[in-house]
Amino acid sequence: MNELLLFRSLVVIFALVLLFFHLFGKTGLYCWTAFATITANIEVLIVVNAFGMEQTLGNILFASTFLVTDLLSEFYGKKASQKAVNIGIACSLAFILISQSWLVYVPAESDWAMPHMQAIFSNTPRLMLTSFVVYAICQRFDVWAYHGWWAFTTKKYGDSKRFLWLRNNGSTLLSQLLNSLLFTFGAFAGTYELPTLLSIFWSSYIIFIITSLADTPVMYLARYLVDHKGKPGD
Repeated sequence: MNELLLFRSLVVIFALVLLFFHLFGKTGLYCWTAFATITANIEVLIVVNAFGMEQTLGNILFASTFLVTDLLSEFYGKKASQKAVNIGIACSLAFILISQSWLVYVPAESDWAMPHMQAIFSNTPRLMLTSFVVYAICQRFDVWAYHGWWAFTTKKYGDSKRFLWLRNNGSTLLSQLLNSLLFTFGAFAGTYELPTLLSIFWSSYIIFIITSLADTPVMYLARYLVDHKGKPGD
């Protein structure tokens, strides 16, 4: 059941990214960045068994933010993709402050939600701070790598549209390796034993490999839409 749910989540989330891009263009991708950054940091608290491995949820949502920066890099340039990274960082910091302020209130006797909110969001600051740092490092690396691959292939072959698959996967696979390593040990060291940490790291990266390869058709479909209908919002 978990495997089926993960596959369905992958299809739905990537389809939604493409829909946001198609309907709202650059603005839609910025909105998705804010949404995915916050919700992924909540979802990552859940650990499940799937494909014979322990893994946290939230990986697909995190992966979708790399798809967003690749779309922005491809169709709107490096400055636009860096803006999305900054939006994600700002949303993470705002969410930390606001979610922690909820826990300061003294609940009424009739309240039933506060114990659950404390159970969830008392763990959030470390995860969010780790995510904030890792997100800033890895997303900026991804943007740099994407444009580095693009400059290399354009110079070598004289065609800026060729090798979309290379700049998409070449940047994301390296970025996700760095992301998995830094986030797993930054967020969960001391919480889980080393074997569990290694399991979470490898399972996360394996999922990121799958999601990185799976987002390539989305990139090509976006290229098709732009070539035939123009950039959304332009």
